[in-house]
Amino acid sequence: MLATTSGSPSIEAVRKLSMTDIAIAAGLADELRDRLREYVQIDPFCRPDPFGDKDDYTYLVVLDRENLNRVVAMFANNNKKDSLPQLPWSSIMGERLAKVSMSKPDAQALKHELMPKETNNFYPYRRNGKIVGFAMFAFQICGQR
Repeated sequence: MLATTSGSPSIEAVRKLSMTDIAIAAGLADELRDRLREYVQIDPFCRPDPFGDKDDYTYLVVLDRENLNRVVAMFANNNKKDSLPQLPWSSIMGERLAKVSMSKPDAQALKHELMPKETNNFYPYRRNGKIVGFAMFAFQICGQR
């Protein structure tokens, strides 16, 4: 079902998603955000997209296990050595969602397909007041490219 070797959906598969698929992903993203809030504080405003030349992030995409082409969320997590302990991703994902690592170029291409607006698509999230990552959710999608 997945079109690429990295486990993430292909751009072509994302383009073929129906509005129903996007609505389902948006509902799952809302639930994901609620579970994530148990472990982090999510800022109420978006910041520039975390795809800079000198960033130190690990890029992850969250997919719906029932249709692995449905992108529920995308994360850019801080890789700094002084970063806080890892989040309990298995608890946050639950049974329905899957987390897949992505390269920066693949994450950037997928983000551009889902959210063609050039910047300010990611919410920072914090632990103990410190930004540890950025998240973009499917409920932010307002149309397809």
